[in-house]
Amino acid sequence: MAEQVNTNQFKNGMHISLEGQVWRIVEFQHVKPGKGGAFVRTKLKSLGTGSVVDKTFRAGEKFERIRTETKNMQYLYDAGDEVVFMDEETYEQLSLPHTTLEEELPYMQPATSVQLLFVGGEPSGVQLPSSVELEVTETEPGVKGDTVSNVTKAATVETGAVVQVPLFVNVGDRIKVDPREGRYISRA
Repeated sequence: MAEQVNTNQFKNGMHISLEGQVWRIVEFQHVKPGKGGAFVRTKLKSLGTGSVVDKTFRAGEKFERIRTETKNMQYLYDAGDEVVFMDEETYEQLSLPHTTLEEELPYMQPATSVQLLFVGGEPSGVQLPSSVELEVTETEPGVKGDTVSNVTKAATVETGAVVQVPLFVNVGDRIKVDPREGRYISRA
């Protein structure tokens, strides 16, 4: 018997089975209106098609939970239509379609270790760490005297991602970035 989860046990990143497909919970929100029953608003991403949909469920509805496992793999390179990884223990190479990793790729450096997510034994995506260190390759110089609080500027990092950073960050600085939100954390 497969494990059942109800809407009260939802967590971001959890995988559930719905309408014969595997879906990842991107985000969810419990809503308790003043009148009527509680419900849960979710944003789900299909592992099969990659599409993201908004669904609403009654509180307490049950779903089959899909077990997932992670494995440490080394990100080797982006071949254009697919991204190639290598198992750090067996040295076997594995590739995933480029389209499934479009959000994560700007924060991944070649030859770095990442956690590959396996759903039902099949590779389905990457779990990035909570922060990555990247070098700033391009940004406007901060203007002296422009000290209004929380002023940011765009900075391009070595992987090509564009992140909003404080004015004091310059080209060549190493910064910590949260890859899940694409946001600046601190200087490294």
